[in-house]
Amino acid sequence: MKLPRKNRLRASALGALAVSGALLLTACGSDNNTGGTGGTGTNTAAKNVKCEGAKGKILAAGSSAQKNAMDLWVKNYMAACQGIEVNYKSSSSGEGISNFTKGVVSFAGSDSALKPEEVAASKTACKTGQGIDLPMVGGPIAIGYNLPEVKDLVLDASSIAKIFNSQIKKWNDPAIAKLNPNAKLPDKPIQSVHRSGDSGTTQNLGKYLGKAAPNDWKYEAEKKWPAPGGQGANGSAGVAAQVKQVEGAIGYFELSYATSQSIPTVKVDTGASAPVAANSENASKAIAAAKIKGTGKDLALELDYATKAEGAYPLVLVTYEIVCDSGNNPETLPTLKSFLGYTASDDGQKALSGIGYAPIPAEINAKVRETIAGLK
Repeated sequence: MKLPRKNRLRASALGALAVSGALLLTACGSDNNTGGTGGTGTNTAAKNVKCEGAKGKILAAGSSAQKNAMDLWVKNYMAACQGIEVNYKSSSSGEGISNFTKGVVSFAGSDSALKPEEVAASKTACKTGQGIDLPMVGGPIAIGYNLPEVKDLVLDASSIAKIFNSQIKKWNDPAIAKLNPNAKLPDKPIQSVHRSGDSGTTQNLGKYLGKAAPNDWKYEAEKKWPAPGGQGANGSAGVAAQVKQVEGAIGYFELSYATSQSIPTVKVDTGASAPVAANSENASKAIAAAKIKGTGKDLALELDYATKAEGAYPLVLVTYEIVCDSGNNPETLPTLKSFLGYTASDDGQKALSGIGYAPIPAEINAKVRETIAGLK
């Protein structure tokens, strides 16, 4: 497909690659159901998708933390709305926002809300409006590790901070041993792995460590990795792959990357009666306490990273879909509203729990749906 601008061509091509598996699966389904019901007959997760007015293709890019959710949503949506394409390039929150403010994509995925300067930059692409944050995907940031001899590893905010800050360098360090009195911790070096590019997941980890271990993590919560040492990897998939391959490694990524690759994850000692595992249910308990801090149509959330509530997993993130509140491209607006309407629907949100994510709390999600319906 030839597009008039070089950057648009690149975004389209890379976006297609990012979801090629979903596109191919859907295309095969379409070929086999040309005279049927649009693929909804056997796809109960997408049977209530509203396709009216949607047409053509929309491009999107950003957060790799929501990649597995987006892949599922794209597959379900395209099965229900034949002839329509949604291409989501999984890269990083920073790249997604950059593409959005340049007008390359219809929406961006970001694990952190827009900064004031990013809102200002979005006004060029949004014409008559500005970028806003729509919370769409919740879930735990898992701390995955590779120690074949150790099961049910427990860490707290302080030890996590010191590991990623290169202050704890061996797995049998006294601080880790104190939290795991019955474990046979090996005398092996720790290889920490972090995101190499700008990442909202990195920023959320920084927010958690800054709130829960302020004496051990002195860095500002930014998308760029701030601490010395460790090894960088591209995206959540890259971090997970490194942890999977290297014995003694530890890294952070969205939970579905751990479950899909059978990577064990750390239980976090929050000060509650028992360490808390990284799972959808425990993340939901933390996210349910979130408050909307955005103004107007912006629905950015404030999370309590230092929670000690029983069973609440504190290391969570919320991924936002960044859209224009007004001034959207009229050619793609109907498809944008149709697709995001599905992701925010009961069906779309219910699908998250089965793949390691946490649905957005119902009260907040009701406002997300109302805002999507009013996009113009």
